[in-house]
Amino acid sequence: MNPLIAPESSAHHGRDGRTALSVNLNKVALLRNTRHLGIPSVTRAATIVLEAGAQGITVHPRPDGRHIRAHDVHELATLLRGWPHAEYNIEGNPLHNLMDLVRAVRPHQATFVPDTEGQFTSDHGWNLPADVDTLRPLVDECHALGVRVSLFMDPLPEAMRFARDAGADRVELYTEAYARAFGTPEQGAVLARYVTAGEAALAAGLGLNAGHDLNRDNLATFLRAVPGVLEVSIGHALIADALELGYAETVRDYQRCIQRAFDPRG
Repeated sequence: MNPLIAPESSAHHGRDGRTALSVNLNKVALLRNTRHLGIPSVTRAATIVLEAGAQGITVHPRPDGRHIRAHDVHELATLLRGWPHAEYNIEGNPLHNLMDLVRAVRPHQATFVPDTEGQFTSDHGWNLPADVDTLRPLVDECHALGVRVSLFMDPLPEAMRFARDAGADRVELYTEAYARAFGTPEQGAVLARYVTAGEAALAAGLGLNAGHDLNRDNLATFLRAVPGVLEVSIGHALIADALELGYAETVRDYQRCIQRAFDPRG
């Protein structure tokens, strides 16, 4: 069986037993695209964060090309051949431009996101079970290419079994609601929804990812509460932190946040 699409143990985390950190490089490309000089370099950023201990690279190439573009997807695929233990995750809407890129580079993971064309940022998950019949053949195609599939999902426990019906290997919990509630009186109630959704995903046999507005303040609390998170994909906050700290120290600091979540001493 292809190890990229084999059923995953609900007890498994990242390769070292902790949640893996995948760095989203969209905002590096966004800054680069304001000039025609090729700086900052997306591949250079990828190299630095991998050297600093990131376990993966994420990109979300949208149809309008406002940040990551097709050539970046191909250049990163070439780069990552030299990093056999790092994972490549390409996000996007499989009904727009995503599938052509998946077919071309065959990343480790394709994260299906129900964005509209030109959408400002991802702001909702798939509508399941309504979208199951649309997603199933696309998931099947990814599996035939040896690509694992994760579905971007709101924290709705009742939807997780339908994600499995669509053939998904994992779900990525959309965490903006948690990030907005963090530090407010609503934090506990909102976080409890993610705990329940995560438990439902694991019960359905799905691997669990998370992402969107996770940062150095709220990451450890989330991972300590939500069971079995295999991977977090972090871009905006991480790149913003890197403007002050540099790529390498920022990645090391996020890894310290992950370590704190799994430290029994808290």
